[in-house]
Amino acid sequence: MSKAVLIGAVAALSLVLASCVTINVYFPAAAAERAAQEFVGKVIGEQPSPSGEAEGGREPQALLMRLLELLIPVAHARPDIDIRTPQIQAIQARMAERFQNVLKPHFDNGALGFTRDGLIEIVDPGKIPLRERAAVQQAVAEDNRDRNAVYREIAVANGHPEWEPDIRAIFARQWIEQARPGWRYQDGEGRWTQK
Repeated sequence: MSKAVLIGAVAALSLVLASCVTINVYFPAAAAERAAQEFVGKVIGEQPSPSGEAEGGREPQALLMRLLELLIPVAHARPDIDIRTPQIQAIQARMAERFQNVLKPHFDNGALGFTRDGLIEIVDPGKIPLRERAAVQQAVAEDNRDRNAVYREIAVANGHPEWEPDIRAIFARQWIEQARPGWRYQDGEGRWTQK
């Protein structure tokens, strides 16, 4: 066998072997859930008790993803979810301040609730004193802008803009899980209920 044929065969074999290696970058649901729990806890304040889950407990999809993470023996890149970028921390600080100074009393009295898509909404405007209504409406709008921005920023900061819907879904569940007794939230069908 000539040297040129041998070099060609080695090059072809290398190309075939290189094409067989697959690196799967999948959405790290468990890491996203931990990041959401930390983020939401810092915005809302004190951490909830372990029983502070929404009706029905954790979503089966999140449990399935964790199980798959343990069982599937594939080569993969396993990224963590980074929520410590300056942009994300600035959004978190704004949200925490707004929550403590404006929004929390209106969650407590049932005027505000968490939507099933990770935002907040005025559920009962009659529970907001007329003199505070404009300020609360503005705070809700600002908070929803920050919520949309943080879900997008977390996905982009972690190099996967396509993860935004998954991040939003996990954060939406976490807002509801960490809601305090008496706070309102939307169930999976969009009906308002109280924790």
